[in-house]
Amino acid sequence: MGRLLLRRLLLALPALLGLLVLTFILLRVVPSDPSTALAGENATPEQIEAIRKAYGFDQPLWRQFVVYIGQVATGDLGNSIFTEQPVIRDIARRLPATIELVLMALIFATCVGIPLGVLAAVHHNSAFDHAVRVITVGGLAIAPFWFAIILQLIFSMDLNWLPLRGRLPVQVQPPEFITGLYMPDSLLSGRLDLFLQSAHHMILPAFTLSLGSLASITRFTRAGVLETLQKDFVSYERAAGYPDRRIIWVYVLRNSVVATVTQIGLLFGALIAGAVAIETIFDWPGIGSYAVQAILTSDYKAILAVTLVVGVIYALVNLVVDIVHALLDPRVAEEN
Repeated sequence: MGRLLLRRLLLALPALLGLLVLTFILLRVVPSDPSTALAGENATPEQIEAIRKAYGFDQPLWRQFVVYIGQVATGDLGNSIFTEQPVIRDIARRLPATIELVLMALIFATCVGIPLGVLAAVHHNSAFDHAVRVITVGGLAIAPFWFAIILQLIFSMDLNWLPLRGRLPVQVQPPEFITGLYMPDSLLSGRLDLFLQSAHHMILPAFTLSLGSLASITRFTRAGVLETLQKDFVSYERAAGYPDRRIIWVYVLRNSVVATVTQIGLLFGALIAGAVAIETIFDWPGIGSYAVQAILTSDYKAILAVTLVVGVIYALVNLVVDIVHALLDPRVAEEN
């Protein structure tokens, strides 16, 4: 297990460096000047040049990149051009909102998707199975931003059942900062009212974000269970008189979810990257909306920092997935 973890960590470092190089180059290819955006429309060429010098944009690209890598190595991600605050502080303030949204979406997708996949496989080619397959294809095909707007129109504007935006009502103060996640912090602070309000605001964005993940988890689980049901040990257990419920939900499920667990880990990172549209539509104050703001203002330091944070999260999640994979199938650890 130790060799497996060390190997995965060493493989993650060049991937993160390559991600930074690629992002840095692509940002410089875009025909926009952050100095001009920061100076404003009425700035003189002299003012723009002074800002360019102050932020080091007049230096060669390779020197700018070397300086940035040196800053990252020391934990300094620079200051945001837009907020004029350290980028690491901006991200630390906004990241918990994104993590909470992604966790709720993934928990919902997992708790619903795995049972749906199992039941669809057990009732293979039945009406229920066909319905699940149609729903999952639709879930993968529907654009999340369109679905989010439709849900807002129905449940917020027409029915007035759910909040339209934000993590809490505007006039309500957030709970005491413990983890930065409003729902756990509300419970830890003994504020059940805040927990219910934050959960109420969580429903629409989390459900919208979970749609594609729910479809993917359902399909992976269904395929895994169908394959496992053909194994010899299933026939043996049925012949030995084991109850079907125990065979399906204990033995078959455990041998079927390896691919699903891997997919869940990949989905966690994908949801963080894909939360940009959802956070913008629901005015959710996470790193997705922060990234949009950084792109609109050509805030290079903020964009690179968000890219780095998402890459690190991907690497850590993949490490956790490898650990869980090795626990479910000890042969994985032995082979590495």
